[in-house]
Amino acid sequence: MTVAAIDAPRIGVVGWKNAGKTTLAAGLIAELTARGLLVASVKSAHHAFQIDNPNTDSGRHAAAGAAQTAIVGGARWAIMANRAETNAPELSVDDILSRMSPCDIVILEGFKGSPHAKIEVRGDSKDQSHLSEDDPNIIAIACDNEVQTGLPVFKRNALVFMTDFVLKHAGIET
Repeated sequence: MTVAAIDAPRIGVVGWKNAGKTTLAAGLIAELTARGLLVASVKSAHHAFQIDNPNTDSGRHAAAGAAQTAIVGGARWAIMANRAETNAPELSVDDILSRMSPCDIVILEGFKGSPHAKIEVRGDSKDQSHLSEDDPNIIAIACDNEVQTGLPVFKRNALVFMTDFVLKHAGIET
């Protein structure tokens, strides 16, 4: 079923800071991979981030003005692109996926405003608003508290059940 990443089914993991988004995304990726699927992931950082230490060779290449720097090893490779505009808007999910290799499914962390299916992760705070109230793309809630909603609700550590749900939603049979 592997298709171009831009055409692969997408499931987002969204929520407020410290709700457990990364833990859930990593858990879903591990469970999907264990079931034999080729998974791509994209994480929105929402701030300037440093992927390369300025003291590394590739960091020095970028500091010298390289617009793109590739690091290539036997088992891994990466390409870092430096945009000329330091205040440039974040690339869209489609822009990123168009640059990625084929996969079976994409797990997106963050990207609250993008129009793909999402699981909202809720932490223990009762003071935060619920994203599902304003986002029709939220298809389930991951929360350890009692929740009153018309959406499916999973405990945050119920990875097998959430993965089954994600696969059914994405139309993927394993």
